[in-house]
Amino acid sequence: MSAIPAQTRTVLERFPAGHPRGSWPADEYAAAQRAQGTEARVVMDLDSDQFLVVTNTTHP
Repeated sequence: MSAIPAQTRTVLERFPAGHPRGSWPADEYAAAQRAQGTEARVVMDLDSDQFLVVTNTTHP
């Protein structure tokens, strides 16, 4: 059995899950990043109770 390589993700920005607008700020930030050519998406980090905008590419 071959091992699946670990996927490297970079967190671009963090937004609190308790925000009155929910995930909208994270979704808007991710959309702006995609408009600039970065493959960004929103994921929920249950441990920290935050929405994370992540990309599968590395950034400095």
